[in-house]
Amino acid sequence: MATLYTEQRSNTQKTWLLMTVFLVLVIALGWLVSYYYNNPALLYVAIIFSLVMNFASYWWSDKVVLSLAGAKPASHDGNMELYHLVENLSITAGLPMPKLYIITDPAPNAFATGRDKKHAVVAVTTGLLTMLNKNELEGVIAHELSHIGNRDILLSSVIVVLVGLIAILSDMFVRSRFIFGNRNNNKGGGLMAILGLVFIILSPIIATIIQLAVSRQREYLADSSGALLTRYPEGLASALEKIGSYNQPMKKASNAMAHLYISNPFGPQKVKGISKLFMTHPPIEERVQKLRHFR
Repeated sequence: MATLYTEQRSNTQKTWLLMTVFLVLVIALGWLVSYYYNNPALLYVAIIFSLVMNFASYWWSDKVVLSLAGAKPASHDGNMELYHLVENLSITAGLPMPKLYIITDPAPNAFATGRDKKHAVVAVTTGLLTMLNKNELEGVIAHELSHIGNRDILLSSVIVVLVGLIAILSDMFVRSRFIFGNRNNNKGGGLMAILGLVFIILSPIIATIIQLAVSRQREYLADSSGALLTRYPEGLASALEKIGSYNQPMKKASNAMAHLYISNPFGPQKVKGISKLFMTHPPIEERVQKLRHFR
């Protein structure tokens, strides 16, 4: 019989499989660019440039995200129940107490950010605190602490670097090819250039789909890990149902940080088939079903 532990292991395996595909895509793209210019050093230049671009966002990502969300520090006296709830779950999870922030917004939502468990932040909306009871709120906080404990923030940073690298290589190749033309005049080289061009144009789209797929798998993993932390999957399942019943977007919803929230900040979206590939979050109905199925 499947359990929350097997669900956690399965999602971890799927995530690393997707990361492997991501790395293969980066290597293939870099090889095509290097082949076209006959200069392997270009791949290393692109990697270094991408790392430098993302260095600042890695170290100060929490401040940027909190500013975009309009979050304010939560005082101990003004939010005593929330503070002690997070403190108790942090002790249970073996994590340092994260900083707490409040977002003044009637839409129920929450997210975790920061570069590691020692510099973590958990932010919740006023709507979440108003709508949920204690068990449901514990489920949501456990989900966010699981993102911290599962090192999702570090994984997200790696993905950002890889996506940035793919975008740089793709744009560089396409622009230079149209400006300077095809350098390979023989038939084999011309065919290779055409195939490479098609692959490179499609690469950013493929990378985006993989990025979103990894994000969805981490949501499933945080759901199962959070349920293991509280030993009460129904709390998170009920919370997700209430969150999904609110059909208005957040006041400061942003595509740049949509994947960080426990639920889509633009409101629930009914999607089917291939459109699921472009979702930042798994459908709430599926998440609730998994939580109630596994024990």
